[in-house]
Amino acid sequence: MKAMAEKVPPVASRTLRIFVADDHELVRQALRGLLESEPGWEVCGEASAGNEVAEKVQQLQPDVLVLDVHMPGMDGLETAKQVLTANPKTEILILTLDESPALILNAARVGARGIVMKSDTTRELVAAVSALGRHESYYAPKTAQIAIRTFARPLGATPPTGASRLGLTSREQDIVVLIAQGQSHKQIAAELHISTKTVETHRHNIRLKLGVHSTAELVRHAVQNGFVQP
Repeated sequence: MKAMAEKVPPVASRTLRIFVADDHELVRQALRGLLESEPGWEVCGEASAGNEVAEKVQQLQPDVLVLDVHMPGMDGLETAKQVLTANPKTEILILTLDESPALILNAARVGARGIVMKSDTTRELVAAVSALGRHESYYAPKTAQIAIRTFARPLGATPPTGASRLGLTSREQDIVVLIAQGQSHKQIAAELHISTKTVETHRHNIRLKLGVHSTAELVRHAVQNGFVQP
């Protein structure tokens, strides 16, 4: 499924302070270069081991922590838990090479509000940090699709709580799941035994209710609002 290009809304005009944690110096340098190329952003600190991160974050109080999930000393998920216990206002973006659906869901469970695959860092990092800087969740399209394809609820199952709050009908919830799985309008119509025109109408209504403008945003909403089940 191809994600549509999205404009990244600017973060507030104040300086956005970012901490970078990765055990490879060249990776940290690359991340710093990408982040500090954005106006008003600064990398206020770095760490190369998980057991250094919580203490340094406590001292520096960054807005966003960019954290490699595989760190020496303490793994990224345990590090994230410690950081959020002491600094609940710090937003955490997990970077990972691991495309395991379980890791993606576990990262969300410990409180990380953003997950980006390292293979997508150049393309997704700025959008992700910008979202977290506004205290919004960010799931890169590839990340969200992995979770959805693995854990999507069965069609017609009990509606997730998040979907009910958003005012989606049962049919709209089914269509969200199928869109998130990458199915075309024609495939969805065949799956649900409805016309493609009806699918298009439902999709239009879904976008209005969720306030989304692209497939990537729709997939992130699916992950965030309970359309997945471990």
